[in-house]
Amino acid sequence: MLAGASERGERVVVGFDFPFGYPTGFAARLGLAGIPWRALWNEIAGLLHDSENNRNNRFEIGAAFNRRVSNGNGRFPFWGCPVGFTDDFLGPRHHRGHTGDEPLKERRLIDEWMVGAQPCWKLAYTGSVGSQSLTGIPVVRELRSDPRWADRARIWPFETGLGLPADVQIVFAEVWPSWWRSEIRPDHGPPNDKAQVRTVAEIFAARDRAGELAAWFAGAPGLTSGERRIIESEEAWTLGVTAPRRPAKIRLSSGPAPPP
Repeated sequence: MLAGASERGERVVVGFDFPFGYPTGFAARLGLAGIPWRALWNEIAGLLHDSENNRNNRFEIGAAFNRRVSNGNGRFPFWGCPVGFTDDFLGPRHHRGHTGDEPLKERRLIDEWMVGAQPCWKLAYTGSVGSQSLTGIPVVRELRSDPRWADRARIWPFETGLGLPADVQIVFAEVWPSWWRSEIRPDHGPPNDKAQVRTVAEIFAARDRAGELAAWFAGAPGLTSGERRIIESEEAWTLGVTAPRRPAKIRLSSGPAPPP
């Protein structure tokens, strides 16, 4: 699909439903030098072994990262593993380590804006986006480097900044279909994942036709220069999120209870 679009001179946004980045400071805690996001992407790609039968070593990578971050003394920050997996540096339950004096946060800035978003450290169970990132980032990295379009492809916002350069033909971006959960069309499924993907593709296409899609690449108005620097160098952002969505407030009433 990308080859055909590239040959026709079309512009393409390729969305992936997993975090492209980690909370600020993670790359440094691993001892990686250089631009944080790139150093981390290279590190993950070099460690991941993903076979044709869908077996991979993502839990071993999580354990190895925990050992490096904790200096060999704990199971932090990754957590979650299948029954039968045993490692001194990866446990099945949340470690509750993102408190007190620990500067490495549980969530990125964008995750704090999105109600229901799971933390990137979660490697197992429902919403295990941590595993999706460890296995997905190397795929995006490889696609980005394909010689057929590498000179015209960019990873947003790491290689573009919070914007959309005019000379970019293929953009790889992080998306979160659940951001549009109220707009998901059930008739586009089943399963639900299929309905989500097709609905979000339609939403992006409609914004593009209306001339509004380009504005989404700016992230959100009001971001400070410090936040923008962290987003563009390390944490990434989710395309289409331009304002925080907080949990709805519960309004209490002292009136009579409704009939059953």
